[in-house]
Amino acid sequence: MLVLDEKQTRLALAWPALIAAIAKMFAGDCVMPVRHHHDIEVPGESNATLLLMPAWLPGQYMGMKMVSVFPGNAARALPAIFGTYLLSSGRTGEMLAAIDGGELTARRTAATSALAARYLARADAEELLVCGTGRLSLNLIQAHAEGRELKRIGVWGRDRDKARQVADQARALGLDVSVVSALETAARSADIISCGTLSSTPVIPGEWLKAGAHLDLVGGFKPDMRETDDDSIRRARVFVDTRAGATQEAGDIVQPLKSGVLTEDAIHAELSELIRGTRPGRTNDDDITLFKSVGAALEDLAGAILAYEHAQGKQA
Repeated sequence: MLVLDEKQTRLALAWPALIAAIAKMFAGDCVMPVRHHHDIEVPGESNATLLLMPAWLPGQYMGMKMVSVFPGNAARALPAIFGTYLLSSGRTGEMLAAIDGGELTARRTAATSALAARYLARADAEELLVCGTGRLSLNLIQAHAEGRELKRIGVWGRDRDKARQVADQARALGLDVSVVSALETAARSADIISCGTLSSTPVIPGEWLKAGAHLDLVGGFKPDMRETDDDSIRRARVFVDTRAGATQEAGDIVQPLKSGVLTEDAIHAELSELIRGTRPGRTNDDDITLFKSVGAALEDLAGAILAYEHAQGKQA
């Protein structure tokens, strides 16, 4: 059985190939049950979360990701997310690979945001603001910069030192990233705002969104988590990665649905519909678009297959 550690997984998941693999999987025939989602008590701290995410391509591959999210790890200088992906043959059930789940999750999440932005952000978007300083932030910067001519990239976090570290890491990769101190000023100017936080209260109010802005929300994955407010929902055309996931798990969707600010019919499309062309994305330059992602098991399967086949020499 193949085992890919964090570095090997990262090297096997180049951004262009990963974005393309996820797009193909969304447009294909992947079977994806609703994921298992469990709260885990951690004495003296916020609850952790255990996620189990199965998916399969009949007769080809099947897999499952097990992920833990421990918010209290920030105080221990540890990543909040740990996980492993188990990839098996969809014909025999033979175990093929164990792949680092944290790296897979971070990269496929960012790649999915970049994929959605191709349909929802303005083609001439040149200013990106990333909110959050966790593992996702550097990946979001890289993925959104792939194939897009960004002239200004800012990163904001409540901990300025952590924001500075992210900016330094991005600059080491050849990306010109600056640390944002005035969040409202940066948000009002940005063409694309990508939030990867674990916040339970809005980080970006809808009032700050300019005409033509694209708001990408990827951090909140539970009904009590929220990265924007009702004003964003009212002003924006709303899109999701999957309706089944977002309407049950994403606080930025669940809460306005419950209050009546949003109706399910007002969710314009899920990502598979954008990719297949059955529903439109951005329709004019002044649209404010909002994409809410909670993560889909098919994204992990796409990345796991890509990593496995890359390691086997089946991919260029």
